[in-house]
Amino acid sequence: MGTYILRRLALVIPTLIGIMIINFTLVQFVPGGPVEQMIARIEGQGDVFGGFAGAGSDMRIEAAGGSDAYLGSRGLPPEFIAELERQFGFDRPPLERFLKMMWDYMRLDFGQSYFRSISVIDLVLEKMPVSISLGLWSTLIAYMVSIPLGIRKAVRDGSRFDTWTSGAIIAGYAIPGFLFAILLLVLFAGGSYWRIFPLRGLTSDNWHDLTLVGKVLDYLWHITLPVLATTISSFATLTLLTKNSFLDEVKKQYVMTARAKGLAERRVLYGHVFRNAMLIVIAGFPAVFVGVFFGSSLIIETIFSLDGLGRLGFEAAVARDYPVIFGTLFVLGLIGLVVGILSDLMYVWIDPRIDFETRNT
Repeated sequence: MGTYILRRLALVIPTLIGIMIINFTLVQFVPGGPVEQMIARIEGQGDVFGGFAGAGSDMRIEAAGGSDAYLGSRGLPPEFIAELERQFGFDRPPLERFLKMMWDYMRLDFGQSYFRSISVIDLVLEKMPVSISLGLWSTLIAYMVSIPLGIRKAVRDGSRFDTWTSGAIIAGYAIPGFLFAILLLVLFAGGSYWRIFPLRGLTSDNWHDLTLVGKVLDYLWHITLPVLATTISSFATLTLLTKNSFLDEVKKQYVMTARAKGLAERRVLYGHVFRNAMLIVIAGFPAVFVGVFFGSSLIIETIFSLDGLGRLGFEAAVARDYPVIFGTLFVLGLIGLVVGILSDLMYVWIDPRIDFETRNT
């Protein structure tokens, strides 16, 4: 197993570099880069005749010819545009920019946001609590509910319980997350009915003045609706996957043999079937966790006024804030690759019969 882990770790760096090359290349063909974004802001504001400070720089722009006339109506001077390109690093060839970026990332130097006076690491750490809350709780709740429910549905396959629970989870899967979030706000956040939960935010304004128990309760109070809205669509996939896995295993010969020996049904299900049936469920855990943690919370964050990684990535893409885009992409890609290795380790832990050493990858 050690050799396999070393091979997987050795593939992390070239895979990550490949991801970055593809995305960096695609970005070169996207119109409206950071320089164009900054120029559009300046021309829209019309505040360049006396001086300008943008993207955290101390650069000042003097009017052409020494006059104090407004320059927006005449366009920006080429010297100013060249200075912007130099500040953003676009005065160098793309290959040189990419190599410098990767060298900085390998040293965990992710630079500073183009349009905010804050480093990318500090910006990500600032937004991380929201994404951790949504991703962690949504994944845990989905697995804690779906696995027992799927097992129960498999045991009572074809019963009335199986029928109505299937209808309920499929209906939940069919409801878009943003629509369910709005429904929760209308019903339970003071929309038209009850005001049980807060409308926005992760904590109350007086959170720092609360006791430890009060802080925990206040946090759970705020996160309840966003987590429910994020989790609702996950139940169907995990529940039906668990049910079908159990049904496939129950029909196999070793289960019939165990029952013929007189083992209790609970011992058969959880001592023999569970270990084999859970393999495919665990295989999907990294994708579920990483997807919920980083990618699927944009709409939920917007509806509940939460400032997390979802909104950060969207705003960075719109503003062409390349350090934020590529920095978060590098970190998320690295986490995804490492989680994939951890998933294989979980395979071996649950079923020691699996031996990845025999694989040629």
